[in-house]
Formats: sequence, structure tokens, C-alpha cells
Amino acid sequence: QVELVESGGGVVQPGGSLTLSCQASGSIAGLYMTWHRQAPGKQRELVAGIISSGSAIYDRAVKGRFTVFRDNVKNTLSLQMNDLKPEDTAVYYCNLQRSSTEQYWGQGTQVTVSS
Repeated sequence: QVELVESGGGVVQPGGSLTLSCQASGSIAGLYMTWHRQAPGKQRELVAGIISSGSAIYDRAVKGRFTVFRDNVKNTLSLQMNDLKPEDTAVYYCNLQRSSTEQYWGQGTQVTVSS
């Protein structure tokens, strides 16, 4: 069992920045980790993913604005979000995948982009 705790959400004006963090209770070394988000009335969607080596993928909507990074020693996953837009408003979730049948989610952190 792995516990994931997100932090760093909040309210920010359009064009602003936030950094989200996800602290895992166990080792994340070698594991695929992702950030997802869910806006009201919409399905949860993948925002960014990163493998242990640091190679990352991004959803087209955030590429160039968001950066995902990890610390395999501190067991943290982070998401640097720049040039935030109102459409980025959502609850952001951290996910750790151990296998095709074993994955864990955090409780989520709210990001609101509004003037």
C-alpha cells in the first residue's frame, strides 16, 4: 500500500504559476508516475507522465507550459505550472502505477485560475 499526498494547489490569476507536489509514503524509484486532473462535469484526464529516468510526456493542452519532475530519493513528484489559464481549473491528482493492476491515487488538490 502506498499513500500519496498532494499539496500546492490554490487560486491564481490567469498567467500565473503554481507548483504542485506529491509525496509518496514509499519508494517511487523505477515506477511510472503521472498527474491527472478533473474539471467539474468532465472526466479525469492525463496531464503529464514521467518514468524513473525522467523522460516525460504531456497532454497537448499543457505542453510548453507545464513541467513534470521527480525526486527518486525524496519520493516526490512535482508539477510546475506556468502561464495558467482558466481552463486549467480542476482538481489535480497524483498517480503511481506499480503494475497494470496496481495503482494508487492521491486525494487531489484544487487549482483555480480566475481573475
